[in-house]
Amino acid sequence: MRITGLFNIRQDEVKLVTLSAIYFFLLLCAYYVLRPLREEMGVAGGVDNLPWLFLGTMTAMLAATPLFGLIASRFERRKFLPVAYRFFALNLLVFFAVFKLLPEYDIIAGRAFYIWISVFNLFILSLFWGLMADGFKLGQSKRLFALIAIGGTVGALVGSALTQQLAGVLGRINLLLVSVVLLEIAVQVFYRLDSGFRADSTDSPATVATTRGTALTTDPSDWLSGIRDTLRSPYLLAIAGYLFCYSLTSTFLYFEQATIISNEVSGRVQRTEIFATIDVWVNALTLLAQLFLSGRIISRFGVKWVLVAMPLLTLAGFWVLSLYPVLAVLMVFQIIRRASNYALFRPARETLFTVLAAEQKYKAKSFLDTFVYRGGDALGAMIFKVLQSFALGVASIAALVAPVALLWAALSWYLGNRQARLDAAAKQPKETLTHDPAT
Repeated sequence: MRITGLFNIRQDEVKLVTLSAIYFFLLLCAYYVLRPLREEMGVAGGVDNLPWLFLGTMTAMLAATPLFGLIASRFERRKFLPVAYRFFALNLLVFFAVFKLLPEYDIIAGRAFYIWISVFNLFILSLFWGLMADGFKLGQSKRLFALIAIGGTVGALVGSALTQQLAGVLGRINLLLVSVVLLEIAVQVFYRLDSGFRADSTDSPATVATTRGTALTTDPSDWLSGIRDTLRSPYLLAIAGYLFCYSLTSTFLYFEQATIISNEVSGRVQRTEIFATIDVWVNALTLLAQLFLSGRIISRFGVKWVLVAMPLLTLAGFWVLSLYPVLAVLMVFQIIRRASNYALFRPARETLFTVLAAEQKYKAKSFLDTFVYRGGDALGAMIFKVLQSFALGVASIAALVAPVALLWAALSWYLGNRQARLDAAAKQPKETLTHDPAT
């Protein structure tokens, strides 16, 4: 069977899809080379200080999102994207110089790097999918985006494996240069991809030449509209609650991971390798699920049951971890939860927005994906710090997770049922709809 038939792709789309997948591969490979370094630097700076890093990350992202988005909306993508990626590469070179030449500032620089890389990840993904939305038409996106996403998953797997294998050979800090090289290669691929999009476009040259970045919401009124829509809609409030519960429990697990690894592993290279090993397994399982399971499971069981499974998995994992708070159990729980989220729960969660009006879909989603999600991170970090001050361990966290998981499961059940009703209502003749179905 020819590749075009196997992947439901037309012959004239093969080049653009291949370049897009390679581009995404390089971007996520560059990020996942750095991710284990960030995790290790966070632990090296003291687990007690991680809550403050979470607050710093939230503050930096809330400040950077409108600023970066404003710039992205003002310039042609062919000019802006290479500048953005090279700006991030320059940042990495500055960090490399500080780590190498000023070792006495290693901890302080590590904390800055920890916050920086979270912002870096947000924007490389946002800019990439903004470019995809500009380059492919709606009908193409439904067929091709899942295939392009696999390129990113492979890149994440390769990047994690590179750090796992090379941290002890090249040295941790030298891996920053690997990421710099990957980003520059990505820029070169971008030029070819953008030229392909321009050649393939049916728009006039003037229209194509003025295409702007569409990745980020930039107008403050958009955020305010997103907040108003969320507060007025039980459905959007339930999505906000779902995201908040997921973020809160993810933060609890993240801090338990940092605590256990800090206690059980002393060497910085060894800790980096462990974080990289977790990423390798997460991305390998995600890739296998994307290829063979995700679509089938969601189609077979439906969005509601997939959403409900996440809080139940989280509750069971924390219960087992409270009984056996050791590195091996922690790694298994973290790998299964993260891989399941990437392959199943996040795709199911994203379908919740498909039944919303276009304005709600983008403005409310921007508010939910930034403020609500990071708010859960920040609150989880502060709660963990309070529990830690009373010398309470993972058993206390598991007890706290239980009511959160029950609320989370109830929200999942409601969202699954409500989505089905909204979808049915949307298929009715328009004259029968007298109000916004999401309210």
